Amino acid sequence: MKFFGITLLLLIPLVVLSLGMDILMGFDLDNSIKHDFNPFLVKDPAEFILFIILVSFLVFSFFYRKKKKKNKGK
Repeated sequence: MKFFGITLLLLIPLVVLSLGMDILMGFDLDNSIKHDFNPFLVKDPAEFILFIILVSFLVFSFFYRKKKKKNKGK
């Protein structure tokens, strides 16, 4: 529960900061909210490919560690 509270305490000011920066750049509030809550709309294709590679690396490393710990227990 503590992690959830800390996450919310960090999320709220960061979203407000991001909304403020979008508004200062000239976007209206509707577009700013759309950019904040759907970040994949503003990604370039290269950024999206890098994101997919990093997420797949994270998933594979999780399964590799789990398999490694399982083999150590035997």
